[in-house]
Amino acid sequence: MENEGKVLGNKGIPSCPWKGHDDLWGKYHLSRETGLRPLGEKLFAEEKKVDVYLLMTHIHWDHLLGFPFFAPIYEPTTKIFVDGFPTCMKGLRAPFDNKFGDGFFPIKFNDLRAEIQYLDRLNRGPLEIEDVVIDSIPLQHPQGGYGFRFREGKKTLVFITDNELTEEAWSSWHPADYVPFCKDADILIHDAQYTPEERKKRSGWGHSDYAAALELALDAHVKRLILFHHDPTRKDPEVVSFQAKCEKLARERNADIAIDAAREASEFTL
Repeated sequence: MENEGKVLGNKGIPSCPWKGHDDLWGKYHLSRETGLRPLGEKLFAEEKKVDVYLLMTHIHWDHLLGFPFFAPIYEPTTKIFVDGFPTCMKGLRAPFDNKFGDGFFPIKFNDLRAEIQYLDRLNRGPLEIEDVVIDSIPLQHPQGGYGFRFREGKKTLVFITDNELTEEAWSSWHPADYVPFCKDADILIHDAQYTPEERKKRSGWGHSDYAAALELALDAHVKRLILFHHDPTRKDPEVVSFQAKCEKLARERNADIAIDAAREASEFTL
């Protein structure tokens, strides 16, 4: 069975739904930012019941701010099963119940009408949903986070965002430690926010450069790399040039790998 994915935001605010089953559009959602708003609108336009798994990488603000605008959370028929980094429920509550200043949102978390359940499985081992097995791996990112791997039959997709690939690792996770997790993946979606020069100036900020993402993909014999989490200030021609540089580096290594740069509303088939 083919699986389809769609990128609903990719400049520092990624949301990437995975279409695993025709009757449950968006069965799995990775992260939850501004891309969730158009997703909610699409679900309502199709008059489909929302019954999803929401996997949260971490709880920095740029990965939280879309959740209050996901319209299905205000409907009693909606079911959301949450898992991911251990602080994920704290993060979901933050935009609603934060007492800093005079608050950030007019509605309290407990006033949401959707059924929201925290599973707490990925912190202890794989999460299995029907025929899909989901694993997690710690991120090299301030305050921590998780990357995810989806396996269904012979197909594998790995999603690792907000992850700094560097030998000067402060969290004990070096680039080589991610190779087994990504090994032979059909698609690797990885943080490529910086150029190599930019990353040196922003060491410790928790993001990778495009060359480091490519190196991981090559070491893991990934079939397709999608450069992701572009810097919010990045212009489209710059992103295109980064993809071209990666393709040139891959040719110099005689590597058989497809390379793309994530574009909003782009789709892929696994």
